[in-house]
Amino acid sequence: MASNDMWMTPKRNKMEVDESRVFRPEWTQRYLVVEPPEGNGALCLVCRRLVVATRERDVRRHYEAEHEYYDRYVAEGERAALVERLRQGDLQVVSQLTPEERAARAGLGLARLLALKGRSWGEGDFVYQCLEVILREVLPDHVGVLEGIDLSPEITGQRILNIDRNLCNQLFNRARDFKAYSLALDDQAFVAYENYLLVFLRGVGHDLEVQEELLTIVNLTHHFSVGALMTAILEALQTAGLSLQRMVGLTTTHTLRMIGENSGLVSYMREKAVSPNCWNVIHYSGFLHLELLSSYDVDVNQIINTISEWIVLIKTRGVRRPEFQTLLMQSESEHGERVNGRCLNNWLRRGKTLKLIFCLRKEIEAFLVSIGATTVHFTDKQWLCDFGFLVDVMDHLRQLSEELRVSKVFAAAAFDHICNFEVKLNLLQRHIEEKNLTHFAAFREVVDELKQHLKDDQKIFEPDRYQVVICRLQKEFERHFKDLRFIKKDLELFSNPFNFKPEHAPISVRMELTKLQSNTDLWNEYTIKNLRQFYAGLSAETYPIIKGVACKVASLFDSNQICEKAFSYLTQNQHTLSQPLTDEHLRALFRIATTEMEPHWDDLLRGRNESNP
Repeated sequence: MASNDMWMTPKRNKMEVDESRVFRPEWTQRYLVVEPPEGNGALCLVCRRLVVATRERDVRRHYEAEHEYYDRYVAEGERAALVERLRQGDLQVVSQLTPEERAARAGLGLARLLALKGRSWGEGDFVYQCLEVILREVLPDHVGVLEGIDLSPEITGQRILNIDRNLCNQLFNRARDFKAYSLALDDQAFVAYENYLLVFLRGVGHDLEVQEELLTIVNLTHHFSVGALMTAILEALQTAGLSLQRMVGLTTTHTLRMIGENSGLVSYMREKAVSPNCWNVIHYSGFLHLELLSSYDVDVNQIINTISEWIVLIKTRGVRRPEFQTLLMQSESEHGERVNGRCLNNWLRRGKTLKLIFCLRKEIEAFLVSIGATTVHFTDKQWLCDFGFLVDVMDHLRQLSEELRVSKVFAAAAFDHICNFEVKLNLLQRHIEEKNLTHFAAFREVVDELKQHLKDDQKIFEPDRYQVVICRLQKEFERHFKDLRFIKKDLELFSNPFNFKPEHAPISVRMELTKLQSNTDLWNEYTIKNLRQFYAGLSAETYPIIKGVACKVASLFDSNQICEKAFSYLTQNQHTLSQPLTDEHLRALFRIATTEMEPHWDDLLRGRNESNP
């Protein structure tokens, strides 16, 4: 299934998976909802709540979290009668909560909110006091409702663990139906006192519904060797009921721990996953922390270390200066008022941050002069050129990183962005050689300023210096994404099956592909549905190979969205997460912060946390 030919993504607007937001009549019996009179959302017949986002996944999650009890009405006649009774309002809501259960549910909801906001367990008591003050002033007759709500740190911490177990059980139940899955391994997210490996799972069922969730967190202090790391990951997969035979892809950072030629985790995982029935595991290492890790190749003059010293001075001696308020607000929104050195360094390696600092370079120079700090860099021609070049290249990387944050578009579209960026790098390489700074706005600004102070015959910059950097980036991208080129035929076949020439397809799939392309009904479905919906309805009995390829391609990570979500959660709450926490509690916090699932509140209230409650 491998190929070395260059691949270009077929142009198809419907490749992005954008589920229909129109209410569908079959949801009424399936999820006990109706279309509200105003036409927006879905109205639940049981609790009379409005599900605002009208996508099937949102409606289903509400039903599974709140009303799964009604699954006992299975037969079509029973289901229809249930809907009619709910419409007429003569069916009492099952298992009305007791006051004690309502208090427990409130405590669970608050524990989840504290976890989502990265607050410590101890703040539950403070919230209790705030509620008490408000009720005494506004609703004095209702102060008693707080008496049954225990918000002590111990109970709050236990509730967070219970929510984590509930979400875990949901994930494990769904994982049993995955036809294929991939893992994302992130060992660069943590900026706290200890380092961890975040392991994310992307699985696809027969209906091609994509599920991205945190699988586990591995403490790298306790699992220092690659062998210990692999053992921990395999144990997590086994617990989830996932065999290596269903693993399709690995996306990682490009640290030595991950991709070392002979001793990297990827080599061990691929070797372990090899079997006669396995698709060769596809590995790519450029999605995660693209800007952060690429910046080390681009920063040829330790620019970011110097800027880091400036920011520390601004935060300590220039915090009240109006010209720095935008910069300080962005810093605080990213990681709070206080920040450790590693977190600051990571923030400064983002294209958006560097661009803002470049725009403030005159103000920063004036500030440094006013406090007696060195300004030698502002008279160093080479340093200024390196600064402008770094800002421009990192801005191009920022644009690519933002494109790769769009989830549920499938790997073919994501790889299209990578290919386009490689074309852009070729263009930038030629422009630098010609000293054409059209696509280097900051660099051009620096050069124009230097021309005003230097003699005309003086060289301002050497193109070779920057060509080497771009060439290094090109080689890194080629290395990081080479496996996606090996499966170009699978990507093409998945994204455009009706225009894919059968003679270019693997021999094993040609008969199925010819049959599919001659089916008028399937063509009509293809033109009106998105890719997920089309392949979900494709018969696995008639087209087993094409359906199998679809599941495998759909299971590949197509974005860094969930990893960025975890990274953002960590940087914004670094001080809370740096406090002594057990690995179990840390995993619970990250699962709650990144999950797409809703806890099953009824199971939590009644202590039903088994896999099959």
